[in-house]
Amino acid sequence: MANSYKETMNLPQTDFAMRANLPESEPKRLAKWEEEHIYERVLEKNKDGRPFILHDGPPYANGPIHIGHAFNKVLKDFVNKSHAQRGFFTPYVPGWDCHGQPIEHMVEKTLGPEKMAKIDQPTLRRLCREWAEKYVGIQRDGFKRLGVNGDWEHPYLTFTPNYESGNVEVFKKMYLDGSVYRGRKPIHWCKRCHTALAEAEIEYSDETSHSLFVKFKLDVMPGLFEAAGATGDANVLIWTTTPWTLPANTAVSLAPDADYVMVVADGSNLIFARELVEQVAETAGWESWEVVKGADGEPVALKGREFTGLTYTCPIRQDLKGTVIYGDHVTMESGTGAVHTAPGHGQDDYLVALEFDVPLLMPVDDNGVFTDEAGPFAGLDIDEANPKIIEWLRERGSLVAEKKIVHSYPHCWRCHEPVIFRATDQWFVSMEKSSLRERALDAIENQVEWVPAWAKNRIGSMVADRPDWCISRQRSWGVPIPVFKCAKCGSTVATEETFDAVIELFNTEGADAWFTREPSEYLPCGVKCETCGCTELTPEKDILDVWWESGVSHTSVLKHRAAEGLRFPADMYLEGSDQHRGWFQSSLLTSVGAYGVPPYKSVMHCGFTVDAEGRKMSKSLGNGVDPAEVMGKAGADVLRLWVASVDYSQDVSISDEILQRTSEAYRRIRNTMRYILGALSDFDYRLHPVTEWESLAPIDQWALVRLQRLTHEVEASYDAYKFHQVYRAIYDYFINDLSAVYLDAIKDRLYAEAPDSPGRRSAQTVLMHMLETLVRILSPILSFTADEIYENYSEGLVADEEHGGHPSNVQLAGWPEDSDYTPAVPADAVATLEDKFAVLLEAREAVTKALEEARSAGLVKKSQEAAVTVAAPQDMLAVLSGFATEVFEELFIVSEVMFAEGDELAVTVSAATGEKCPRCWNYRELGGNANHPAVCKRCGDVLDTLGYTEEG
Repeated sequence: MANSYKETMNLPQTDFAMRANLPESEPKRLAKWEEEHIYERVLEKNKDGRPFILHDGPPYANGPIHIGHAFNKVLKDFVNKSHAQRGFFTPYVPGWDCHGQPIEHMVEKTLGPEKMAKIDQPTLRRLCREWAEKYVGIQRDGFKRLGVNGDWEHPYLTFTPNYESGNVEVFKKMYLDGSVYRGRKPIHWCKRCHTALAEAEIEYSDETSHSLFVKFKLDVMPGLFEAAGATGDANVLIWTTTPWTLPANTAVSLAPDADYVMVVADGSNLIFARELVEQVAETAGWESWEVVKGADGEPVALKGREFTGLTYTCPIRQDLKGTVIYGDHVTMESGTGAVHTAPGHGQDDYLVALEFDVPLLMPVDDNGVFTDEAGPFAGLDIDEANPKIIEWLRERGSLVAEKKIVHSYPHCWRCHEPVIFRATDQWFVSMEKSSLRERALDAIENQVEWVPAWAKNRIGSMVADRPDWCISRQRSWGVPIPVFKCAKCGSTVATEETFDAVIELFNTEGADAWFTREPSEYLPCGVKCETCGCTELTPEKDILDVWWESGVSHTSVLKHRAAEGLRFPADMYLEGSDQHRGWFQSSLLTSVGAYGVPPYKSVMHCGFTVDAEGRKMSKSLGNGVDPAEVMGKAGADVLRLWVASVDYSQDVSISDEILQRTSEAYRRIRNTMRYILGALSDFDYRLHPVTEWESLAPIDQWALVRLQRLTHEVEASYDAYKFHQVYRAIYDYFINDLSAVYLDAIKDRLYAEAPDSPGRRSAQTVLMHMLETLVRILSPILSFTADEIYENYSEGLVADEEHGGHPSNVQLAGWPEDSDYTPAVPADAVATLEDKFAVLLEAREAVTKALEEARSAGLVKKSQEAAVTVAAPQDMLAVLSGFATEVFEELFIVSEVMFAEGDELAVTVSAATGEKCPRCWNYRELGGNANHPAVCKRCGDVLDTLGYTEEG
């Protein structure tokens, strides 16, 4: 007699591969999507849906994509695809920042100093354009490889004419209403890159500086100290960490309400803050010192504001006189409470000097070299001059104390060298003249949704405290400041008609024409200087800050490309957290400045990618993760799954070990979906579904309720942009509800029952809904794999035209709705069923634990060999009694289940009675079907249904 019944079992069958082989299969799938025009077809499908516009922030086109790029772009793809899957119209135009110092710097580096010194501006601009075009192509391929949908054939590039003209449109509006002005004030200046820098172009690193205590000789002894018996010269003791700025000194600032005393030490009368006397004495190493006291024996003290107007001999330029003033920027945290003030070298110094009409000196040129105004140090580089200035002061007895300190100092974002504060003529956006600060803060507070919500405080504080925005740069590769100068008197010429002429020029020929065409060739006739009437005009040579350029994308892209479905304001901007002082802010200021409204309805930020130890990735540490390598080894879907698994709102860790864990999670998901596909190989949605709720097995009802609950939870998390919660909900569902409970429980029904039995079709009906639901909610994250699953539906799972058709790609399939379920889940049954199954699953957990102990003790090898007795309190038994015995045998995967009342939940395991059925492997009485005496009755009846006959 034959004892092999394998061919009579309904084993899973599918062509969906167990091994993903994503590095090879994903590029083929990308090619398929391009052939299908999937991005365009999704837009066409949703063209009447509610628009959702995520506006892409432009990365610099100056190198291959890194893991931070990948993290950012995949997050954007999650946002777009989760909206598109739910019917939103989601045109997405990727962009690149193609101008500015980063690209010009790389071209200079490639050329070398000799060639760079000889090159003309048109040639340099051409080389920069070619460099940008090269890396736009490289980065575009990298982003597409990630599976990111977008209009990749028509991106926005900041060097295209239509984009460049948008700069002028915004500049025109803000200049004519008084927000843009030209002025001379201190800004960050990079002496190596020879350009002004905005705050967003500054990074901070530790720097070792000289901390000096220097005495400035007052022209007179303050009367109160003289009355107390002080004789000789009076000196204000100042503190500075930038000796090189001393040649520009024109004032000393005191704290207005602090007490200042005179200390006699080492034969000098030194005036500084009373609060800091002990600290200064220790630093200076004075062996003895005393404070000048009055007749009452108490130290004589004057408030800082009482010194106002006293003069002194400037420390370096001894032919000049400085003035004692006061300001709220002076603190008692360190130093002497008397701040050396060089209005040309610091924002606070500049502002306090304006208040007291103190002159501004600027003895440092563009190269960081002292001019003749620096007196004895003319011709020296400021770094070279630092030790010489210190020695000069020491020789003249002015240096009271010196030490070195390590402190955070601003550095250039491109060359990573320290910058200087230096007053130059620049173009600025005023934060006050048109109430820009006030309007921007109102937009931040009341008009924009911030994701996460606390980001509102971050950008709000930045805008509240920021100085006027320096928007001019002394470089070649960019959009010029669109104004003219009078060749005769130097006045600025900028009117509505000149702006309109430049907009037309840029639209037709691009900004390159600014540097090659004469203004008379494109300006209207009769344009002249309003100051002197001269008609000979020259174009401004400075270019716009790249943050201005990228910031006006709301005009150059959202407004200019409205015919393609884009709109202003955008629904969302999404970039790294550093963009609160970068693109988010420049976009906000230019949009509020030009149009009175923010350019976005919501802003979402992501953190930075760091290694497993939380360290920033760098070449020197060798801890970088190359997305191309990850995709080459594991596939883009594994990288996408990692992005989904982390809380993007903070810095996120990535490493080989983390990616290995992600790969394991991916395999669990993939293999579960493969199992479902295989279990549905003989299921036809037209013939086989169970259509009545009451006809579903109880565990199938529970599984359908859990699936519906998961869909709602996932949709809510997508709505809240909490993708790590989407991942967690789906992964936990796969591991717990599916693998650990449902699929394990129904395996016997699927494999051993007759193919068309009601119980088997009940389970398959639920599996069909699981497949259709899971593939759709996974699609925004595992785009490649979801499409592969969708392609591997068996013929019976593909809907015909009568039933709405079956789209060629899961991205066209839409979001699963409750109304899609047949049978429908009765609303009043959900809570009751979940409550009952919570009790049942509690009992299952206790049974599972008891079975593990029984296996360890050698009582049973497999759960089917066991019979269990479940003792439970009466209230628990009351719930359990509502289910048939077969439910427990299936859910517990045992051969017998008995119940008894007990004080607490407890399970006893014993060997099952009966024999092992050679077909289903359950322990039951054999021979219930006379035609098949070797198997259990259930299996014998199935064999009859199949027409199976015993032989031998």
